Amino acid sequence: MKLLISIFITYLILSCSSDENSYYLNDRLSYLALGDSYTIGEGIDFNDSYPSQLKSEISQIDSLRVIAKTGWTTNELIDTLNNSSIGKYDIVSLLIGVNNQYRGYNLNIYKIEFENLLIRAINYSHSKKNIFVLSIPDYGVTPFGKTRNQEKTFFEINEYNRINKTISDKYGVMYFDITEISREAEFDNSLLASDNLHPSKKMYKMWVDKLRNQLLDSLKSY
Repeated sequence: MKLLISIFITYLILSCSSDENSYYLNDRLSYLALGDSYTIGEGIDFNDSYPSQLKSEISQIDSLRVIAKTGWTTNELIDTLNNSSIGKYDIVSLLIGVNNQYRGYNLNIYKIEFENLLIRAINYSHSKKNIFVLSIPDYGVTPFGKTRNQEKTFFEINEYNRINKTISDKYGVMYFDITEISREAEFDNSLLASDNLHPSKKMYKMWVDKLRNQLLDSLKSY
């Protein structure tokens, strides 16, 4: 009888350890998403945005707070945070900068303000391990983007992403390059919302698929 009980306990342990969520199965995680139109899911239902899809994919995320607005630059996000009560979160994401590029702002301003925002994200988080930055998508491949200087947009978006990746690496947070995914929309209209500018639910799902496993691995040791 003791042998049977021992075997059964061993089975339960092995079964739990094979579950990718088992390390934090009883935790209820909070998630703060900071950004602009790409974070709120402009042009689609908010439930199809990447923060909402990520919450659905990781069932332990119990609450989601989004601080983002279409058209926001780094400075406008900073101003909003200055006047907001934030608190601490288990997961924090940051995606910002496309409107700086669109308005032709100085890259040095972006560098300073993005670093400011990343430091804030770290301060809002219980653990730096669970902070992640997403690269800026390339809207130049969209029908709207092609009405502007597509080549100029391509190179400027790359430069903005070089800056935000360098700063992300400096502070040791996770960084996910989703820009190449966004460029697939040039040949696949299903990756765009009906406004022919912002990502569709399908594209956001591709983003979530790219970052999900690494975030889960980080949460396991959280």
